[in-house]
Amino acid sequence: MLPLATTTWDDEEIAALQEVIASGMFTMGDQVSQFESRFASYVGSRYAVMVNSGSSANLLGVAAVCYLKDRGLKPGDEVIVPAVSWPTTYYPLHQYGLKLKFIDIDRATLNLDLSVLEGAISNKTRAIFAVNLLGNAVDYQRLHQIVAGRDILLFEDNCEALGATLNGKQAGTFGLFGTYSFFFSHHISTMEGGMVVTDDEELYHCLLSMRSHGWTRHLPKDNLICEKGDDPFYESFRFVLPGYNIRPIEMSGALGLRQLEKLPSIIEGRRKNAEYFVERFSKIAQIGIQREIGESSWFGFAVVASGGKKVRDALVRSLHAMKVDCRPIVAGNFVRNPVVEHMDYEVFGALSNSDEVTDCGFFFGNHHFDITDQLNEVAIELERVLGE
Repeated sequence: MLPLATTTWDDEEIAALQEVIASGMFTMGDQVSQFESRFASYVGSRYAVMVNSGSSANLLGVAAVCYLKDRGLKPGDEVIVPAVSWPTTYYPLHQYGLKLKFIDIDRATLNLDLSVLEGAISNKTRAIFAVNLLGNAVDYQRLHQIVAGRDILLFEDNCEALGATLNGKQAGTFGLFGTYSFFFSHHISTMEGGMVVTDDEELYHCLLSMRSHGWTRHLPKDNLICEKGDDPFYESFRFVLPGYNIRPIEMSGALGLRQLEKLPSIIEGRRKNAEYFVERFSKIAQIGIQREIGESSWFGFAVVASGGKKVRDALVRSLHAMKVDCRPIVAGNFVRNPVVEHMDYEVFGALSNSDEVTDCGFFFGNHHFDITDQLNEVAIELERVLGE
């Protein structure tokens, strides 16, 4: 009745794939370059660098910051993160020797608890990796006030919140870099794909180099990393930074161009569904729903049951029987995963809200088309189960 995600493709995307096939150019080329340019323009950023996934976007962003000449992060530097996010928010920080400081989320917004953040900042804090969970932007006006005058970098994981805005400014553009995902279940899909955006020219040049092996080939002649010669023979296999091969394929760029044209209508459809969701589900006394900051792009609809884990599990079982796809709220309290034993981390304060979301919460999918009838059926079922 209500799958987690549905396709936003039609004949235009199929035609785009066929054009790439006919061209014979499958590796990263002009289609990717055009998509980067138009995406940067859409979100209001100076630069955009496409990669093969949103997870790779987080990896590339963190990696590039570690190689900035005068501002780069160093092993052991402290980075504050919310306790609820996807694993690949955290993994790049660990992989570059940074110390993660987990703090609790706000129970209503599901994002960083900014009142906790103020107390968590120490003289070792060098960065904050904010996450816009399930389409909902962090209150960046307040966050900027908290870090004003401090030597703290701000990164933004916007993989779930493409199209969200705060006072007219696109989520993903409030920090030194922002990341996006174009996986199937996200707002737009390029099969696999992701993007890093930034206004910082040095960081942009690091991103370009490190995306492709750390070589100089894709750098402009005048760049902020190295002196680049005029002979393409010598510059074809010259390496200046320890990079990766996380380039996207040309098909993904072509798909992105078509999908970007549809994005305003996709966000509009999701927001219309959300208007009904908020109106209908806020009347169910035994649950909590996500409070919107700015204009969310509503990746999905989160529900937190006040009756505890047994009630949540009963709700999920009942919805699954109705063929409503449900998932945990992202990865829940990530500190409860065994993988953290491999990381350098600490927990600041209690993670009670993160625990509650893990034990009592779930989310189900939103879509670009009208699902108000399905939402009403879900609400009726929740009321039935909660009333037993």
